[in-house]
Amino acid sequence: MAQFILSHFYFLSYFSSMSLLASKSPLFAAFKSLGLLFLFIIFGLFLDSTWMVAITDSAQTYANISMVVGFLITFYCIHQRIREQMIYAVIIAVLGEYLFSMFLGMYTYRLENIPHYIPLGHALVYVGVLYFSKASSIVKNKTSLEYIFTAFILVYASFFLLLKTDVFGFAMTVITLVILRRRPRERLFYLTMYLTVAYLEIIGTSYGCWWWPTKAWDVIPFLPSHNPPSGISLFYFALDLGTLWLYKKRHPVAWLRMKEIRKIKSSIC
Repeated sequence: MAQFILSHFYFLSYFSSMSLLASKSPLFAAFKSLGLLFLFIIFGLFLDSTWMVAITDSAQTYANISMVVGFLITFYCIHQRIREQMIYAVIIAVLGEYLFSMFLGMYTYRLENIPHYIPLGHALVYVGVLYFSKASSIVKNKTSLEYIFTAFILVYASFFLLLKTDVFGFAMTVITLVILRRRPRERLFYLTMYLTVAYLEIIGTSYGCWWWPTKAWDVIPFLPSHNPPSGISLFYFALDLGTLWLYKKRHPVAWLRMKEIRKIKSSIC
């Protein structure tokens, strides 16, 4: 067990160094951001899984401790501007989790609570996807990746619709893709977020960390849902947009300066 936990933090500390933005290799950038984030997810959620419950009654406590340490490592290693966004992401995630899980009953965690590691985990996912989508080698292949990711998402959501009767997830996927047609600047980020959330949800529900009802909010019969629904990342976008909105409100001058720089770059291109 000790070796398992140490390897878990090794992955995280390597991920958190985030020297990948200038990487010329898209494979390296993908591995050091999403690849290690995915490893972090599969190891971290295991600590709160039904397999761990069979071993100890403190499974969720171990997962919470693991996430706190992981969050602090990442927080220390990244740029100050992203640190501030991580804090906003945690605040919005706490509010969102209590709204959607505890109040609306959209999904339920294993102990019918809001595990402490969940809001912190939202922030880590945000950072991992952000660094992947901003890496120079990824940006150079932006158009190709968008086509590949979109095709995969359509196949993925269609598979869940046809074989799992996941009408709820398919509807959210369609809404997501329609919205992204008019957001070219953020499209790669949100497509990547969709895939990351899909992976996260499959791992979490497979481990028994949480589950989704058989229909949307367990009350809408014409929207049958799978566990998990395919397009649930649509609700994660609210966290991403809220995080950026709070940052813009806190730093209006810096945000306007960045917009002017974007205009200059666009005119040059």
